[in-house]
This record gives sequence, structure tokens and C-alpha cells, in this order.
Amino acid sequence: MNIFENVESAVQSYARSFPKVFKRASGARIEDVDGNSYIDFLAGAGTLNYGHNNPKLKQPLLDYIAEDGIAHGLDMHTDAKARFLENFQSLILKPRNLQYRLQFTGPTGTNAVEAALKVARKVTGRTNVVAFTNGFHGCTLGSVALTGNSHHRDGAGVSLNDVTRLPYDGYLGKDFDTTKLLEKMILDGSSGLDLPAAVIVEVVQGEGGLNVASDRWLRRLEKICREHKIVLIVDDIQAGCGRTGSFFSFEASGIKPDIVTLSKSLSGFGLPFALTLIKPEMDIWKPGEHNGTFRGNNHAFVTASAALENYWKDDQFITEVREKGELVEKRFSKMADRFGHSLFKVKGRGMMRGLSCVDGELAAAICEKSFEKGLIVETSGADSEVVKCLCPLVISMEDLDKGLSIIEESIKEVVASEEWRAAG
Repeated sequence: MNIFENVESAVQSYARSFPKVFKRASGARIEDVDGNSYIDFLAGAGTLNYGHNNPKLKQPLLDYIAEDGIAHGLDMHTDAKARFLENFQSLILKPRNLQYRLQFTGPTGTNAVEAALKVARKVTGRTNVVAFTNGFHGCTLGSVALTGNSHHRDGAGVSLNDVTRLPYDGYLGKDFDTTKLLEKMILDGSSGLDLPAAVIVEVVQGEGGLNVASDRWLRRLEKICREHKIVLIVDDIQAGCGRTGSFFSFEASGIKPDIVTLSKSLSGFGLPFALTLIKPEMDIWKPGEHNGTFRGNNHAFVTASAALENYWKDDQFITEVREKGELVEKRFSKMADRFGHSLFKVKGRGMMRGLSCVDGELAAAICEKSFEKGLIVETSGADSEVVKCLCPLVISMEDLDKGLSIIEESIKEVVASEEWRAAG
């Protein structure tokens, strides 16, 4: 471990929670250099929906490399890109009656968000953007300005401007419709809210603590944006690609955002890849106006195409995801019943679920104990109070059951301690 401690920057974070040197991974399992096997409920923070080294994706990539396929091509046309575009159009957009132009941004989610912000401001000629409490959209300057968490905002080093923060659905209680506040402030010339260029929202707030926006709230938000010619952006970077029980997290609500950002599991293989989906009439970029050297990751095109072809041609995969999501919800609900609703509350949607603990200290203790027992699981939320299950969507029922049992066993041991018995 000395090489990491002596050479790597102090900015590392996950390595502090899981202090092992990892070497191999397959499916929902990851091994360290000593041969210890762990069930992975982190999955690259939602990057590995199809698991580690999925053979259905790995072999096409190996074949492509062996044939000297284009690895890097800027934004030039390649056969790998063409195949991805065709698959995304035919398997994702057309079946959902969605029409978007695909912008290949830099390779990470924050790049996609930056592009979304720039084009929304370009289209409207306005600068202000409405973001929501507990939202997380990235750590580059435009994205972190949208992000609510003070830990990330404090790292910016400069003023973060042109953003108005408003309460997310449920932030002021389940009976308070926060879209009414947004509408009131837009209509009131003395509210201090400049008419926004855009509103950006996560349907499920991954890093914010698995808060879920209701379908009704999302429909009202879309209606307000339409009435006032505000660009509606859905950040689907963590919640997309099947995580919530449909390819896009917003499908159940029936809304059709103007812009959608995707990354994380888009490549299907953990390869850097991000997209900004833009309604055709808003695609007003000048050539090269927003670019990046690595906006054409052809290896990611190959694995993304393989993921679409293998998992999105019919409903079998997403049906299984929904069934697993229901199982996770039931198991977490039983844990909350068993150990007390004063300590635990179930949150999330689909395979993006978690147990909200009474505080971050309890959540951290549960995750630490789980790691000792062979499970990698992280926390999220404003105070890191949510034990967050973000396992690969292809996880076997056996590994899913075992991982959930480890969490339950860990809760039992942690709550049984004097400290938590007193708290309960």
C-alpha cells in the first residue's frame, strides 16, 4: 500500500473506505491481490450495470482490437460509431418515440452536463439555471455550481454563479408541491429569480441520498418549463441505462426532456463515454464550438453497441431488473421493520435502493462491517447517511441474496452494540 500512500494525491476517496489492492473482477464479484472475493454493491458508482468484464461485451472489444479497429478518431466518422448510432436510434429512441441529436462530449458525465448547460444558454440567450437541493451533477465548474453538496462546492476555489437552488420534490415535506414555488417565483417580478435558461433535475438523486421525484411532480415541472420556454434537462448519468427499471429514469412519468445527459453505464464496460442528447431544434452548435480530444472513444462505441444488442432488443433484461428491484425493496423493508423505523427508512427506485440511517455514523459503521464480511457497499446523502445498493443489474439472485444478507447481519451486529442500542 505504500506506493499509493506516498505517490497518489490525497483526493482519493473510495480507496479510504475499501483499503485493499484489487486485481480481478467478473460479474458482480471483485478479488484483491490476496485472493479474497467481494460481492460488489458499488459497481463503479453505477458504471457497471452489466457487471465486470461481461463476456458478451468483452469479446466484441477484443475482436475489434485484434482487427486494428480505430481506437481514437476525434469526432471523425468510424464504423464503430455508425453501429452505435444505429443501435441507439433503433433500440432506444424509436421504441420510446424520442427524437434527439447525439452529441459526443468529453468522456465523463460532467462533460455532458457542461455541454447541456452551454447549449441551453445558447438557445435561450439567458444564463440562470435552476438546480435542486441535494442534486449532484459533477465537479467541473459549471457542474459543481449546480451541485448542492457543500463538500464538493468548497473545492471549486471560485464563486459559483448563475444558478438558483430550489427545493426538490419532498424537501419541504410530502404535502408541499415545490413546483408551485418555482412557478410563483417565475411569475413574480420581485421574487429575485431571473427567468432561467434551463432547469436541471435528477429523477432519482443518486449521490443526494436516493430521493425520488414523483411522476406528478415531474409532469408539473415539464409543464412550467414549456409555458415559460425554459429548457428542461434531465441528468440521467447515474439513474439511466436501466438502473431504475427502464432505460431512461423519466419514462414512467411520460415527460420528454429537451436535453438528457448520459454516461457511467453507457459504454457497458466501464470505458469512459458520455452523451448529451439534444432535441433537434436545439442543436444549434457551430462546428467545433464545444469539443474535446477524447469525444470519440471507439472502444466504448463497440461495447455500448454490444450492450444494446444483447440487453435491449426485448423486455427480458429489464423485466429481470424490475424483479430484482422489488426483491431489494422487500428485503430492505424487512430490515427496517426488524431493526426499527426510528433508525432506518427505505429509499430509492428499481435497482437504485438504499437504507437511510438515523445518521451518517451508523451508515458508515454498517458499510465498514459489511466490507469485513465480503461486501463492497457505499453511502450517499447529505450526511452520508444512506447505505446504498448499486449492484450490477446482471447480478445473480444468489449473489444478490448473499449481499443483502451481509447488510442485514452487519446491521444486527452494529445495532447490538451499546452505542446504537442507546440511540435506538
